[in-house]
Amino acid sequence: MVLPAGGTIHSVLGSPYRFLATSDSTAGAFALIEVNTAAESGVPLHLHTREDETFFILDGTMEVQYDGRSFVLEKDSTAFLPRGIPHSYRNPRNVPSRYLVLITLGGFEKCLEEFAGLPANQPPPPETVAAIGKRYGLEFPASS
Repeated sequence: MVLPAGGTIHSVLGSPYRFLATSDSTAGAFALIEVNTAAESGVPLHLHTREDETFFILDGTMEVQYDGRSFVLEKDSTAFLPRGIPHSYRNPRNVPSRYLVLITLGGFEKCLEEFAGLPANQPPPPETVAAIGKRYGLEFPASS
């Protein structure tokens, strides 16, 4: 159980991620994370080989690139991004956004914890991010 002010918060590559449920608390079934994103920030093209992601927008906007298409998600929108398909997402507006991400199966939150352990004062080298991601089945394909 996580109360309203509860959950561990990690700064993952500059954004606060509040862990609401982890693989440890769900017997490996899923992780549920609340993410706050800065204006005009995002996550580059990547794919998960082990888990699916489901996003629910709480506040603001998220633009999702998925399977050659682009979608703009507003408050109360949901997107399911299955494993094995490259995708990216970003906050295209000049105001912060907030969303929930349900990660099934659980375990990927451990990758996010490693990202949170990187030095916060400078962007990490892409090869460092790629090496951490690889340990958790996260790949960064070349964009076309």
